Amino acid sequence: MTPLDSRAPHESDPVGDPKPREECGVFGVWAPGEEVAKLTYYGLFALQHRGQESAGMSVSNGDRIMVFKDMGLVSHVFDENTLNSLTGHLAIGHTRYSTTGASVWKNAQPTYRATSYGGVALAHNGNLTNTDELAAWLKERDASAPVVHKDRMDSTNDTALVTALFTTFDSVLDAAREVLPRLTGAFCFTFMDGKTLYAARDPQGVRPLVLGRLHNGWVVASETAGLDIVGATFIREVEPGEMIAVDAGGLRSERFAEPNPKGCLFEYVYLARPDTTIANRRVYSVRVEIGRTLAMESPVDADLVIPTPESGIPAAIGYAEASGIPYGLGLVKNAYVGRTFIQPSQTIRQLGIRLKLNPIRDVIEGKRLVVVDDSIVRGNTQRALVKMLREAGAAEVHVRISSPPVEWPCFYGIDFATRAELIAPGLNSEEICRSIGADTLAYISLEGLVASTGVPKKRLCRACFDGKYPVHVPAEQARLMHLEEVSYE
Repeated sequence: MTPLDSRAPHESDPVGDPKPREECGVFGVWAPGEEVAKLTYYGLFALQHRGQESAGMSVSNGDRIMVFKDMGLVSHVFDENTLNSLTGHLAIGHTRYSTTGASVWKNAQPTYRATSYGGVALAHNGNLTNTDELAAWLKERDASAPVVHKDRMDSTNDTALVTALFTTFDSVLDAAREVLPRLTGAFCFTFMDGKTLYAARDPQGVRPLVLGRLHNGWVVASETAGLDIVGATFIREVEPGEMIAVDAGGLRSERFAEPNPKGCLFEYVYLARPDTTIANRRVYSVRVEIGRTLAMESPVDADLVIPTPESGIPAAIGYAEASGIPYGLGLVKNAYVGRTFIQPSQTIRQLGIRLKLNPIRDVIEGKRLVVVDDSIVRGNTQRALVKMLREAGAAEVHVRISSPPVEWPCFYGIDFATRAELIAPGLNSEEICRSIGADTLAYISLEGLVASTGVPKKRLCRACFDGKYPVHVPAEQARLMHLEEVSYE
């Protein structure tokens, strides 16, 4: 959901090194006779890891579309009374991170607009890269329209732009057939009019989107975990370049673009839930295999393998299995700490990592540790972590990373730092090792990571690791991320 204004700084993080963020999770359900608002609530709850700044849903009973959204977690935005008031047979939902522009109510989703055919609501996961072109097209269509809707662009993200374009056609289906082929970038949409649920995925399929079956309806979700929580049976992935529609006439599918699959490799490393399935493989199993590969590529003499919770756990298990080094829990994570909007004092900043992680001294004291984490972005977290482990008595600290160095920014839906802020482009592995204070540092190779997924390299977007982008990036967007030149695969 790339807002159309300029980038805004990250919210404050205790150690100044937030994890890469996936922007959004989307959900949709068509199920007459079911409490679709409550199904959507639970679906969004399962997708909460994909966005924690705002949540919302649109529900239709066939006569009207009701929208409720607010800032905060899913469990904070919705209560029993609200859900009971959102009655109908059709719903879409959204949970959001913002990476640019303001994190404010008007940018929460789904977006809704009144139309000549009643109304349209839309939820989006991803980033569009041709917003200038689309904004110009909207201006042209508005200029020729009998009535110009003054509120078409009352928010600052590309989701609102697409929704506004949808209002310039005579039906949602007509709009989708015209608008979807003109979009570039990464997008997974769930959208609806008063009677029909739609879902669409970009031709590269950068972000995941899956289809599930209820006994009396259908569900779409960003991840299979969103199907599981509502008791839906996984049917298949929504294909790249495919649009599906569900209503009283059943399920229909059509192509709006030729597929060119480039699924995001970082979904396997960190973004997706470990119990989710992507490309017919459980993410947990892939991460364990990544750890095994990492152990074979970068062995070390040590006494204990510990993960950085939670994302490092499966890879650490795999590393321990392949290396024969015992696995242990050396760090405890505070489950109630996320992003903080409070500016910490210098004293608190120095202790910031302890808000999230605390070492178990009895486990690590005197031990040579292998610490497995998913990625290094700026290096601040790992630097503080290594220092904390040494203070707790670790004899040696060997850091192993279950992804290659992150050297390039993402334009397709992950909130990475700009290239100037990333640590890897400026330093080699030995220099990064010295910077974070570890005894040794090793990353998995790109080849090893790809092989661990079981997906052919040509079907994966690896741009954050190798700088080869699968979809056009405008020069202005590249400059904002301190990228002077863009290479394409």
